[in-house]
Amino acid sequence: MKKKVVSLLTAMALTAMTLAGCGSSTAADSTDSTAAETTDEAADTEADADSTAAVTNVKAGFIFLHDENSTYDLNFMNAAKEACEKLGIEYMTKTNIPEGQECYDAACELADAGCNFIFADSFGHEDYMIEAAKEYPEVQFSHATGTKAHTEGLDNFHNAFASIYDGRYLAGIAAGMKLNEMIANGDITEDQAKMGYVGAYTYAEVISGYTSFFLGARSVCPSVTMDVTFTGSWYDETAEKEGANKLIEDGCVLISQHADSMGAPTACETAGVPNVSYNGSTESACPNTFLVSSRVNWEPYFEYAINCVADGTQIDADWTGTLATGSVELSSLGSAVADGTQEAIDAATAEIEAGTLHVFDTATFTVDGAEMTSYEADVDTDADYTPDHEVVSDGYFHESEYRSAPYFNVQIDGINLLDTAF
Repeated sequence: MKKKVVSLLTAMALTAMTLAGCGSSTAADSTDSTAAETTDEAADTEADADSTAAVTNVKAGFIFLHDENSTYDLNFMNAAKEACEKLGIEYMTKTNIPEGQECYDAACELADAGCNFIFADSFGHEDYMIEAAKEYPEVQFSHATGTKAHTEGLDNFHNAFASIYDGRYLAGIAAGMKLNEMIANGDITEDQAKMGYVGAYTYAEVISGYTSFFLGARSVCPSVTMDVTFTGSWYDETAEKEGANKLIEDGCVLISQHADSMGAPTACETAGVPNVSYNGSTESACPNTFLVSSRVNWEPYFEYAINCVADGTQIDADWTGTLATGSVELSSLGSAVADGTQEAIDAATAEIEAGTLHVFDTATFTVDGAEMTSYEADVDTDADYTPDHEVVSDGYFHESEYRSAPYFNVQIDGINLLDTAF
């Protein structure tokens, strides 16, 4: 099959650029062609603990939906830079790549430029990465948050994600502790302990995230409820700010989010409402209201996958990072948190790691007033989202165990959806 060929002039231009987003809404390329200092240290992941040699035969390419102005993409960018510099490999990046044919084009251009490990960071990139993987069987392609690698049957296409629901649950504990402080101080009553959540879409990934956050808060503040609004976009600062302001106007006294701009945090800072952010600390911009942030640390996965390519080892079709692999992290706590928050988070973290606390313990929530005893999830994704796996056993919903991407899409009691258009 004839492959796309990048002209020599284009390749030289790509090599000359530095790792930086362009800050525009159009597709843009950037590359860091200066190999980082070589290290003899192994990538510190459970899957690759025995590697001791520096990597010399891998060139990585990264495709990002937005640029560094998106907290989501910046989190990936930082991890890619750290992993590649640690392993001493050359890497290229492409920013502002939409979830369309542009992703396929970008992947092909990276492959033609010599990249033998290519990664894309957004859910809608998946089909185009699969198309490129079929075109370039000698190149390894990985994709974040996707659902199809375990059923696609390609040796060179892989999905990866992390148990971020653990991180959101722990961040929820910080939120619940803050609500308890507000109740104790007389700022609100128990009945007024209502949180708001700005979500992008009604996807399982978002549902899993806001539900785990809510359950974490309710584990320490039993009276909490939560309203959720959606923007219909992963990154829309205006819509996210408007969504947060609407929630605040409707009586929400604490806000969190699963959307990628600073819209919600800055709305909270202006209104003086506590905020739990995502993908990185917003304390510098919101010093008076920031509580904590959870994020997926992608560096362990990048190190693992790059070392697999270097060693000729098969990359897992579906890889799930955890607290134990260093893939799920919380930021440092903000100055606005309640006393005892760190201790409460530490105690819950120890229980999660010991396997004695499960975020989606079915004894801790109800659906239409009843405890969930059975649930079939759509794990092997198809066009009709047909349920195909029983995922409730041993008293809890087994999230991200049958594939890395979340499939918890249950609407539990206590959470009120203001709209479901997206």
